[in-house]
Amino acid sequence: MLETRLDNFLRYLQAEKHASHHTIQDYKRDIRQFIDYMEQQGIADYAEVTYIHVRSYLAELHVREYARRSIARKLSALRSFYLYMLREGVVGINPFAQVHTPKLDKKLPRFMYPEEIKALLAAPNLATAVGLRDRAVMETLYASGMRVGELVGMDLDSVDFANGVALVFGKGSKERYVPLGEYALHSIKLYIERGRPQLVTAESGQALFLNSRGGRLSDRSIRRFIDKYMQQASQSQKISPHVLRHTFATHMLEAGADLRTVQELLGHSNISTTQIYTHVTRDHLQSVYNRAHPRA
Repeated sequence: MLETRLDNFLRYLQAEKHASHHTIQDYKRDIRQFIDYMEQQGIADYAEVTYIHVRSYLAELHVREYARRSIARKLSALRSFYLYMLREGVVGINPFAQVHTPKLDKKLPRFMYPEEIKALLAAPNLATAVGLRDRAVMETLYASGMRVGELVGMDLDSVDFANGVALVFGKGSKERYVPLGEYALHSIKLYIERGRPQLVTAESGQALFLNSRGGRLSDRSIRRFIDKYMQQASQSQKISPHVLRHTFATHMLEAGADLRTVQELLGHSNISTTQIYTHVTRDHLQSVYNRAHPRA
């Protein structure tokens, strides 16, 4: 019974909320963890869960030393799940309604400096199909600020070379056009002309970026090759592909772009999400001032 309700909720997220694959998988994992805990407590029906059970579960997460951010994410998933079941008439109350989300420390996004970006983009071997693809992927992420999930969903007709833009589908299947600079456009064109034909198979379809077997490239593969190129560029720290999105936003604001423009380019529905980058640029400017001014 518990599993059936979860499956229905996940289908609802996909069909009605247009949630991304990663969001659905995160919700599935977090809710299933809660189900397992409730079954250990002898609870076999969602309607039996009370506020006391929820507090007990949160205490268990603290004992297991989960980070505040992880607990907050789990609470968000479970709140949404119970709201759904409340609307469906499966439960009469939402036991998570009175539970407060842990206060989170502001975590500033990691970004790269121009010299780091330059070294990273120069790392792929352009004599190979994979190298041409990897350069095009990284140039596109940095040029546009698009999410990795948006990039891997691109098809051949997503790029409008004449107008220098790409059509991407963001969260909630919202579509938007993002500009691509000349470096990214050049890299994509080279990849399409010289790299993709070496990777394409009968199963490739219209997918723009392909893996070595001809299938659509995954975000996990992008994470792996970016880590590899970071090491080749003699930069020891590991970064996620999302850092290129953070870097795009930070460099745009540092160069004088206004916050609303960056919000539109990133596809943020709320400008408060974009405002985090003003803190990053402010901290960066302060550090530059402290290093450069003789009386700082």
